[in-house]
Amino acid sequence: MRPDAIQLRAVSRTFRSGGSTVTALDGVSLAFPAGTFTAVMGPSGSGKSTLLHCAAGLDRPASGSVRLGGTELTTLGERKLTLLRRERVGFVFQEFNLLPSLTAEQNVALPLRLAGRRVARARLREALAQVGLGDRAGHRPCRLSGGQQQRVALARALVTRPEVLFGDEPTGALDSRTGREVLALLRDMVDSEGRTVVMVTHDPVAASYADRVVFLVDGRVHGESGRASAAEIAALVTTLEAVPC
Repeated sequence: MRPDAIQLRAVSRTFRSGGSTVTALDGVSLAFPAGTFTAVMGPSGSGKSTLLHCAAGLDRPASGSVRLGGTELTTLGERKLTLLRRERVGFVFQEFNLLPSLTAEQNVALPLRLAGRRVARARLREALAQVGLGDRAGHRPCRLSGGQQQRVALARALVTRPEVLFGDEPTGALDSRTGREVLALLRDMVDSEGRTVVMVTHDPVAASYADRVVFLVDGRVHGESGRASAAEIAALVTTLEAVPC
């Protein structure tokens, strides 16, 4: 049995909105085994991104437990939590969030520089080569396509060799062909390197690359599926959208 890379137990998260309280997560318990690829799906407002942010230590739950490996995140102070994210977690957003004045190589180096770690150029080139951009190290974002920019963002997330890579709609801003290329890279990182990937997506095609699909509705887990085709996942999503409030 694989050990769990991430464990969430009875995690709840609420927000204030317009004078009322909105429950984004309602007692969610989930485990993400090491060396697996999990997709998280559900209707808009179901709590997918909040789940990802709590699991990655980017947001604190109102209650419950979040463990990365053997470390309890909810009891860490801000400084220790920041250091943990820099060293053990990678995050890729839908927006590439690259600094336009920096080259691809310099963008990839940012997490190491922020952590005060020595930046070995060979390490940066290795990370870019891993995502198929070994020959684009000196290019600024304006000279890269959208897919190439997302690959740079992926290399930046991987350069610290994180225990878990989180993706919040990482292919949402890409065309279908480029999106499939990025998904294939994520799939290969799981299969060839044993990395753990957790990805939020609305796209059944993207979810079909995962080993498991977890479905959220109204901040609660509403079931899950093993590896399935895009058509099978789309059918399951349709049933979720029909769940009464």
